[in-house]
Amino acid sequence: MLKVQNLTAGYGALTVLNDVSLSLPTGARLGIFGHNGAGKTTLLRCIVGAVRPRQGKVDVEGADTSAATVAENVRHGIAFVPQGHNVFPNLTVEQNLRIAGLLFDPSFVTQVYELFPVLAERRQQRACSMSGGEQQMLALGMALMTKPKWLLLDEPSTGLAPVIVGNVMRRLVEVNNRMGVGLIVVEQNVPATLKVVEQTLILRSGKVVFQGSATELSGNTDLWKWF
Repeated sequence: MLKVQNLTAGYGALTVLNDVSLSLPTGARLGIFGHNGAGKTTLLRCIVGAVRPRQGKVDVEGADTSAATVAENVRHGIAFVPQGHNVFPNLTVEQNLRIAGLLFDPSFVTQVYELFPVLAERRQQRACSMSGGEQQMLALGMALMTKPKWLLLDEPSTGLAPVIVGNVMRRLVEVNNRMGVGLIVVEQNVPATLKVVEQTLILRSGKVVFQGSATELSGNTDLWKWF
């Protein structure tokens, strides 16, 4: 289970999150939405331990991740894929994956190849020569090499064509179904994300203004009132 309890956080004198709480069962799929500057990325960074909260705590599978380092939290089962193509551009696909899994189980690369066949086809290709969608899949594969319990993704559709966005989203659902990895997806592409998540949360100016099921949000005829 993942619990965020009364979380307040920010940078310097700026408060970005204000008393945010949420609770997710293991293996859940959550979409986080909101305008730029709403606090979405900061919430992910608090969960993975990159930002220390001023108040509140984050409990992931019984451990207080807000009091640990990013490296400790990765070992505890939290993987974070920041916005952009976070790969080693001059290394091959295989080298990227094996480096990511160096402290875990390098042989797990075979399961990553099953999930992302395109990576198996391009295993000897340098990452910089791949398309944006392929690099995004490689970044996801690298995160999975840490064998996470929770996968946090910040704007995974950025810069991708609609058909590629759909492919990436389907792969995320497959990761969730096959491996039981919980997903927390921050996205501006609300329609595409609603197709793959179960729960939703909308932030506005650092506060939760909506929390409910994807079905409930999809059926809202005045969706943009939240933004």
